[in-house]
Amino acid sequence: MPFVTLPNNVRTYYELTGTGTPIVFVHPPNMGIITFKFQKPLSDHFQLLMYDLRGNGKSTHNNERITVTKLADDLYFLFKKLHIREAFICGYSNGGSIAIEFAIKYPEFIKGVILIGGFSEVNTPMLRAEFQLGILSVRLGGLPLVAKAISRAHSKTKAYKKELENYIKKSDRKAVYQMYKSGLKYVATNRLQHMKGPLLLVYGKKDRYVHSYQKAFKKFVSNVEVVYVSNVRHQVPTLKANELNTIIHQFVHKYS
Repeated sequence: MPFVTLPNNVRTYYELTGTGTPIVFVHPPNMGIITFKFQKPLSDHFQLLMYDLRGNGKSTHNNERITVTKLADDLYFLFKKLHIREAFICGYSNGGSIAIEFAIKYPEFIKGVILIGGFSEVNTPMLRAEFQLGILSVRLGGLPLVAKAISRAHSKTKAYKKELENYIKKSDRKAVYQMYKSGLKYVATNRLQHMKGPLLLVYGKKDRYVHSYQKAFKKFVSNVEVVYVSNVRHQVPTLKANELNTIIHQFVHKYS
């Protein structure tokens, strides 16, 4: 299996497929590389890099306290190890915070950014409550319960539900807890003007509690496009994969 050991001794599992313009997918805490299983057909047109965040899925982690900044640094080291010079970064949900931080801190590697259900900080009651529920569940040892809830919400079939649930259970509870805590505290709004390249915001049309976050992106980022996907809330990558793949393909093709 493809692993690379980063300079911080984190052994990172990744999959690199296809050829052409690179697209790097960043999953939310706990979900792992399997989050983007249905985006793999894009490898017919582009080079795809999918990987497990430290402490998630098949990747290890060290004793450092996990922060969004450290996770962005992990991605930087992965770019260097795999000799990726420039790419589109696609982050889903809180994985989008890692994509934002990477784009701000390492703009020379950015061709464009795609955020699915993305936000630059957690400053609304509904989103804050969701993070707090995740933190409480993991802290009380409820990783299997969290795995069931996430897999049920993201699955159309029993087979994928079981596959996703089992993959989530591979994660390290302490690592996931720290990621939720860090994601809740993360703020990038006052630094969004440092993002390079075009930005695509993809929202489920029914995911109304994150729609308001587009205002900050439009205020501080010069080139922003917004697309709504009908008949879905937050779980666009798995429940509306074909629509999302078309949106990503068009955006990357436009700016390649």
